Amino acid sequence: MLIPDIIIAIDGYSSTGKSTFAKRIAAEVSFLYLDSGALYRAVTLYAIEKGIISPAGNIDRHALCRALDGLDIHFESKGNGSRTYIGDRCVEGEIRTLAVSEHVSPVSAVPEVRSFIDDRLREFGRRKRVVMDGRDIGTTVFPDAELKIFMTADQMVRARRRADEMKKRGENVDPEEVLKNIRERDFIDSHRDTSPLSMAEDAVVLDNSYMTIEEQMVWFRRLVAERFPMKES
Repeated sequence: MLIPDIIIAIDGYSSTGKSTFAKRIAAEVSFLYLDSGALYRAVTLYAIEKGIISPAGNIDRHALCRALDGLDIHFESKGNGSRTYIGDRCVEGEIRTLAVSEHVSPVSAVPEVRSFIDDRLREFGRRKRVVMDGRDIGTTVFPDAELKIFMTADQMVRARRRADEMKKRGENVDPEEVLKNIRERDFIDSHRDTSPLSMAEDAVVLDNSYMTIEEQMVWFRRLVAERFPMKES
């Protein structure tokens, strides 16, 4: 599938499968996939390891802001995708744990953190031909993105998906804790003062509660066919 040199912004709630969907799109149209949430998770992991986030979950915001100065968090490309690094250390697996998930929304709500991450994401976007997913890609990071998709799904469905992912990684899972985390993240993400989760006016909604990834790709192909001149390779 051929597609113009554009930015595809995919926003939405946690555990709606944004990353899986975005990766499939990137592979199909030969774009670079970037997971903005991975950078927020990496900052959160760093803050936990450095004691900036206490065991009780309290964040030392001054220490966090100081830590951002000179902090090397970046992507390294791998095919059409990317892996997340802190310095020369790949943290792709560590940032997906529930311990990080429990704190990532409060960390993401800190304006200085959002500015820090947004600057790095925009560097990638200058080259176009990227698929990027997150919470505010189409509203704040790339408000001029040529194609914006907003993903949503039922909370119970999302909690089940998250629990299944964690089980596959060998983690002990309490389904009630996972659902609680989903609900808390929804509230924090939607009510934070800086760049709250919201749907861009020109975004297209995808509710994938009961859709397979293949059905979502059929939906995407139809959307692209409607929006852009396209030739099948």
